[in-house]
Amino acid sequence: MKGLLSFLACLSIISCQNNHTIVQNLDIQGHRGCRGLLPENTIEGFINAVDLGVTNLELDVVISKDSQVVVSHEPFFNHEITTHPEGIEITAENATDFNIYEMTYNEVKRYDVGSKGNPKFPIQSKIKTYKPTLSALIDTVEQYISLKNLPAVSYNIEIKYDKKEENKYHPTAEVFTKLVYDLIITKGIKERCNVQCFDEKPLNILHKMDASIATAFLVGDTGNVTEKLAKLDYKPNIYSPHFRLVDAALVHYCHENKIKIIPWTVNDEKDITNIIMLGVDGIISDYPDKVIEIYEGIRPQK
Repeated sequence: MKGLLSFLACLSIISCQNNHTIVQNLDIQGHRGCRGLLPENTIEGFINAVDLGVTNLELDVVISKDSQVVVSHEPFFNHEITTHPEGIEITAENATDFNIYEMTYNEVKRYDVGSKGNPKFPIQSKIKTYKPTLSALIDTVEQYISLKNLPAVSYNIEIKYDKKEENKYHPTAEVFTKLVYDLIITKGIKERCNVQCFDEKPLNILHKMDASIATAFLVGDTGNVTEKLAKLDYKPNIYSPHFRLVDAALVHYCHENKIKIIPWTVNDEKDITNIIMLGVDGIISDYPDKVIEIYEGIRPQK
C-alpha cells in the first residue's frame, strides 16, 4: 500500500499538466465482478464489487438447456476453477464435455466454482459458490443496494456467442439475444445496462429489436477501427478494445465520432494510470479497487 501511495503522489504532479484529458466520471467496471479478489461471475464477487464502489458490473452470460440465462464466461465448466459435484475430475482435455447448454440450471447450480480458487489470481479468496442466473444476480444486487442505501450500479452484459458453436454450446444468435433482451426488460434495467459482444451478429439483432439499448463492440485484435465498426449496421454507444490497442489516436477517433471507449482488462497499476491519462470513458478491471484508488488520486477536480 505504501508503494501505491508513493506512486499516486508522483502521479498527482503529472496529472496537473494532463488532467484536461481525464474524464470527470470514469465508468469503473468490475470484470466478472472482481475476479482478482473473489471467484468470477458469482454473486459474492458482484456484491463485493458493489461494496468497493464500482459504477458497473461487467459479466458474461450463456444459456442452459432449460433456457435460463446463466452468468458464466465459458459455455462449459472451466477446469481451473470448478469442482464436480460427484468428485469427477474436470481437466483441460474433458472440460468441454461439461456443456452448460446440455444441462438444466438445477444441474449447473450443483457445480462449485469457488473452492478451488484461480491459479491466475493468487490473492483471490476461496469460497464455495456456484454460477447464478442473471435474473437471480440482478435481484440480489438490487436488493442489496436498496438495503444498504448505496448508489445504483449499471450492468455490462456480454453475450458469449460464437457462430461456429450455434446449437452446440448455445442457441442461435436470434434466440440467445431475445432471451437476454427479455430479461433486461423484465428486470427493468434497460436504462442501466449495455450489451456487449465480440461478434457483430447479436449486436445487430439487438439494435433492430430495440435501438434504445446501449451496446458495446468488443475488440481483441489489431486492425482498422473504421473497418471493424463497419461490421455493425449502426454506430455503437461503446467501442471496447483490449487495452493494449488503445492510444491517443484511437481515443480521439472514438470521441470525434461520439462513441465512448472502454478498454479491457486493465490490472497493472501503471497500465491503469496510463489508460486513464489517455482520457478513456471507463476501465474494465479484475481489480476495481486499484482503479478506484488510482483514479481518486489523479481525477480532475470538479
